[in-house]
Amino acid sequence: MAKYLVIVESPAKVKTIKKFLGANYDVEASNGHVRDFPKSQFGIDVEHDFEPKYITIRGKGELLAKLRKAAKKADKIYLATDPDREGEAISWHLMQALKEDPKKMHRITFNEITKTAVKASIKQARDLDMDLVDAQQARRMLDRMVGYTISRYCG
Repeated sequence: MAKYLVIVESPAKVKTIKKFLGANYDVEASNGHVRDFPKSQFGIDVEHDFEPKYITIRGKGELLAKLRKAAKKADKIYLATDPDREGEAISWHLMQALKEDPKKMHRITFNEITKTAVKASIKQARDLDMDLVDAQQARRMLDRMVGYTISRYCG
């Protein structure tokens, strides 16, 4: 049984990374974002410090259930989403959605899919960079606020 769970964004990376890491690792894909603002609502509570309201993206419920099941079995969870602002935010959303002990979760990044890079990233596991998460969240909120405002005048 795998002791460690690695979650990447792209399903295309799963098989290769699994081969690099071996039997103690289960590698799964999030297929990108798993949570977002509701499509039918504004999703930002402007009267309460611009608190965002996130929901599971339609069609991602089964995937999240599968990831939660794998996470429960793992001693450590490595969030290996892309090494950018969006990837950091996806990792944060995964942390929220998996509902596991944050001490069990670690952020890893690599810029190439090689055995050396993947193994080195695990040795350099870190906490989430909340500055990057906040930056992505602010940009997403601004996109939503401007989009909703403009659509009122264009519709």
